[in-house]
Amino acid sequence: MYTATTRAISVTVRPQYLPDQSDPAKSQYVWAYLVRIENKGDVTVQLRSRHWQITDGMGRRQDVRGPGVVGKTPRLRPGEAFEYSSGTPLSTPSGIMSGTYQMVSETGENFDIVIPTFSLDMPNRSRQLN
Repeated sequence: MYTATTRAISVTVRPQYLPDQSDPAKSQYVWAYLVRIENKGDVTVQLRSRHWQITDGMGRRQDVRGPGVVGKTPRLRPGEAFEYSSGTPLSTPSGIMSGTYQMVSETGENFDIVIPTFSLDMPNRSRQLN
């Protein structure tokens, strides 16, 4: 589990390798990840967009940008949390992901929060720095 907190908003990510959707013989490796965003502050915020950086084991980086997450732009009052799951394929058995969510406060202030950098590693393999 990986966690980062920015401006009292906590983002926790739990990645999981999906062997049933992967095919190592074809260099296809798939991970799911569960994300929990929790507002531990005292101001209501809304997630507007995301920016992911996905780097495979060969150092090739892909940037993914878009509105919201899984088709939603959750609004979080103080003490509320939002969870979603998504996934990513890689052509290598390891990689890393990191990024930011673009938020807006109830007062109209735009700001970014950090998504913790997390490792995507096939189980039972030696870890590789990407």
